[in-house]
Amino acid sequence: MRRISISLLVSAALLSASARAEFSIPGYELVQTAPVETPLHSDDLRSAAQVWTEMFDNAKSEIVIGQFYTVIKPGSVFDKVIEHLEAAGKRGVKIRFLLDQKGVNLSEQPSIARLKAIQNLEFRVLDFNKLTGNGIIHAKYLVVDGATAYIGSQNFDWRSFEHIHETGLRITDQKVVGQVLAIFNQDWRAQALTSQGQTAPALNTHTVAADTSQQAFLLSSPNQFNPAGVGDSETGLPALLAEAKSEVRIQLLDYAPLSYGPKGTRPYYAVIDNAVRAAAARGVKIKLMVSNWNLESAPLPYLKSLAVLPNVEVRVVTLPVASSGFIPFARVIHSKTMVIDNRVAWVGTSNWSGGYMDLSRNLEVVLRNEKMAQRLAALQEQTWSSSYAQVLDINKQYPKPSKGSPE
Repeated sequence: MRRISISLLVSAALLSASARAEFSIPGYELVQTAPVETPLHSDDLRSAAQVWTEMFDNAKSEIVIGQFYTVIKPGSVFDKVIEHLEAAGKRGVKIRFLLDQKGVNLSEQPSIARLKAIQNLEFRVLDFNKLTGNGIIHAKYLVVDGATAYIGSQNFDWRSFEHIHETGLRITDQKVVGQVLAIFNQDWRAQALTSQGQTAPALNTHTVAADTSQQAFLLSSPNQFNPAGVGDSETGLPALLAEAKSEVRIQLLDYAPLSYGPKGTRPYYAVIDNAVRAAAARGVKIKLMVSNWNLESAPLPYLKSLAVLPNVEVRVVTLPVASSGFIPFARVIHSKTMVIDNRVAWVGTSNWSGGYMDLSRNLEVVLRNEKMAQRLAALQEQTWSSSYAQVLDINKQYPKPSKGSPE
């Protein structure tokens, strides 16, 4: 009997260790969501569902969440995650949830109602347009007890936990966690002011350049509403690209030197594109991986013009439809990551086009750590070398991508 008990204890310990498998460096754990029915999962990376559940379960005093929109499907993996958020509220944990005004119409109203019904949860909606004229809360993040944060590409949407390729970081680096919380509190105060017809004062009247020599640091946008100590994303990204000597690997939903103007116009926005092209002109190899959603008529000519340059390769990733049938706005790569020279890792929430790093709330984490950079590069390579990725054909007329409905 004693042998059986010891055997069971050992088995339980092994199962626990397996369940806890993770890839991390001090202060940062790399987290992935792999689309179901694909071989893109990684045994050494925990899923966002696992990490968020653990964070909610460990919460003792406060959870703050900043998100663009919300869609919770009953019976989904994300539905189970929300049950743990609800349990935290029942335990007396204070929860503050900030949603973007434009995201309200993208959300399902039963999902908003469910969040509002959580005990001890205060729900607010911020019209980011009132801050920058044409912006949104595009960041996807949460902070628990002021001690642990999560930043990643996952929206507060059930599809982001099952049917979309996503990448994020669980963060325990107290300096960065404190900065993320300061950003949330800034936007929370801005909501209180703007909802009463008052103006939220800008925190910065000049660009605050990041100290990119740090080993680990946070970048954010928009610059004028960044708290003290947080560097500007829009100038930080080109500065990092200017450092590249041999190779830059990039994975994105979409890439375009275009912004979003009135009446559906797409004004030219060259800040990021200029930096990428300058790196290629120096002889740096650029490996740019984008989703098939990027093959729309407006950005496609710019992608092709980039792909013809020496030292640049662009691959387009198309994920197969789920066996259950077409799922609107799913089955896509949505990660926003970069690796420079296998030494610098970037994990963020911005798409690389206008409107994101200049006008909207986004968060980007930069880590000068070879171990993390090489693991992130390997994660990118997994999709880059898969059958889902194809080299962009500059002579091909691509059909309009199917996002919200099958063509």
